[in-house]
Amino acid sequence: MKIVPAPLLIWLVAFVGFPAAIIAGVSPPARLAAIVAIVLLALAVAIDAALRTHALSGIRIQTPELVRCFKDRDAEARIQVHNPSQRLRHLRIGIPAPPGLESNLEDQRIEIPASTETAAFSWTFTPRRRGSYRIEACFLEAASPLGLWSVRRGDAIALEIRVYPNLRRQEDLNALRRGVEGLHSMRQIGRGREFEKLREYVPGDGFDEIHWKATARRGRPITKVFQVERTQEIYVIIDSSRLSARPAGNETALERSITAALLVGAAAGRRGDLFGLAAFSNRVEAFTRARNGKAHYAACRDAIYQIHSRPVSPDFDEIATFLRLRLRRRALLLFLTSLDDPVIAENFDRATRLLARRHLVIVGMPRPESARPLFSENVESTAGIYRHLAGHLAWKRLREIESTLARQGVRLALLDPTRFSGGLIGLYDEVKQRQLL
Repeated sequence: MKIVPAPLLIWLVAFVGFPAAIIAGVSPPARLAAIVAIVLLALAVAIDAALRTHALSGIRIQTPELVRCFKDRDAEARIQVHNPSQRLRHLRIGIPAPPGLESNLEDQRIEIPASTETAAFSWTFTPRRRGSYRIEACFLEAASPLGLWSVRRGDAIALEIRVYPNLRRQEDLNALRRGVEGLHSMRQIGRGREFEKLREYVPGDGFDEIHWKATARRGRPITKVFQVERTQEIYVIIDSSRLSARPAGNETALERSITAALLVGAAAGRRGDLFGLAAFSNRVEAFTRARNGKAHYAACRDAIYQIHSRPVSPDFDEIATFLRLRLRRRALLLFLTSLDDPVIAENFDRATRLLARRHLVIVGMPRPESARPLFSENVESTAGIYRHLAGHLAWKRLREIESTLARQGVRLALLDPTRFSGGLIGLYDEVKQRQLL
């Protein structure tokens, strides 16, 4: 507990103590009065300092254990002040905001009504980064009994703030809305692969659709009816290695990937599919088996909200082996990674050969801003020719990687970084429409 002079004490010393000291040394007739004033002031200051422990006596701060909020959206934490003595009327509370949280008020003055044991206030803040933040201390300040000192004390609290990706940006909402609207208008190609029921034979049914055992039992032709599979497994695999820290639009590639993964999960849930995800760098960072429902979506969100880029190269062999051992059913695997590095692309090609034999593998990659065909834009200078030539070589290298992966059944999709979520949902819809699973 610390004490600092209050404004009242400073004013008393300035307008009473100093003039009294001057008078005591200059004017003999008023010396006694000046000495009495100085002694009384010193006595009051000493008594008030001795009683400082009563200023914050019994005061206790209670915070929620967990606050969930979203990146770049205002949030608040409801904090309670317990005042059992009911003597304290004014309290100042300071809560230091860790890096990544912008607090609107570093400290706040609380007015505690008379005859009230508990008061509450809202601490508002704006998170700028995903992740988990723990606040373990707050600072209290109250006036001493005579108001001459400000008494300060630090209290231990346990407040955890979980910051999730912001999925309410307009471009993300538009991507999800287009996906939901497309669900009703999307025409399925083919008859489906999942058995639904048996029915009587109708002229025109193929011989491969006849159920011969049921035909033999009933003595008349019986046909099998199929439907489109409704519980397919969709996995989004997020690369959080060193290349994921590169900018993709106004965010990093990892931020785009995490947002897109959760939006694909929301779209899959509305279509009745099972959604799961994994994150990896040079090791497997997170894995959630495919399921559906609100509780499962919250579990997926909790699994990846603390994933950050790591300065290591991706280990595709590790994640491919991990998925082969755990996924027994054929699934759609959406890899969100960057393959413009030739060494990384070669490692990915080698690691996914066995994986692509059982599963449908698609790579969603934010298209580098400079990677485009030569002279696809107007060139106005010689320097522009060299710059566009470098972009053309990068684009050509990606096309070669795309052809190499296509030979083993893996598709590479270069997506616009500003519409990355919408492009990924479009890939998922295309798989559903063509019944590629």
